[in-house]
Amino acid sequence: MTFPSAAPRHVAFDWGGVFTVGTFDGRSTQNVAERSGVPVERVRESYFRHVRQLEVGAWTLPQFWTTVQKEAGLTLPYSEFEPLYLGSIHDNAPMYTTLAQLPAGVRVGLLSNNYPVVSDHLRRDPRFGRFDALVFSNELGHKKPAPEAFAALEDAMGVPAAQVAFVDDVQENIDAAQAAGFHGMLYHHDHHAEFEAALADWLQG
Repeated sequence: MTFPSAAPRHVAFDWGGVFTVGTFDGRSTQNVAERSGVPVERVRESYFRHVRQLEVGAWTLPQFWTTVQKEAGLTLPYSEFEPLYLGSIHDNAPMYTTLAQLPAGVRVGLLSNNYPVVSDHLRRDPRFGRFDALVFSNELGHKKPAPEAFAALEDAMGVPAAQVAFVDDVQENIDAAQAAGFHGMLYHHDHHAEFEAALADWLQG
């Protein structure tokens, strides 16, 4: 795919379900359940009850794990949980290829409902050097689809929202992005080629 060399338009992405295949939460809870030998339903009941505390930065990852561990009856220590958690990321390789192919004139942002430790892990990834703006809910204190999250993205991008396409795998977030003035693009990894063509067309203006 050839992107325009000079474009007055820009792009911002979600992370989970866009730069990953499937949901990080689903895979991580499955991995925890399998390692611990407890039913995944029990892990997920506690995990999803409290995960918002991570998403808005109210809890550290060790605090979160202590609560889930106790509620779900898990014996896995935090020292083993953290690498298992980070190892649950399954990259969507075609999207990273698309990211690398975007011309230098296109500003690139990320707005992700994310977690302590995971956001730090992503920042250290050399591929994330292509991003001009990284907005993580756990650092902001607001998560999508809250208007504050998209206001923070626009501010971090340094260009008007109307000049930015926002890519997400959740329709509710696309609707919120469009309400905030962004051009919404719903994504699914099974249709990456079609997405890439649509993005190139939009960047061309």
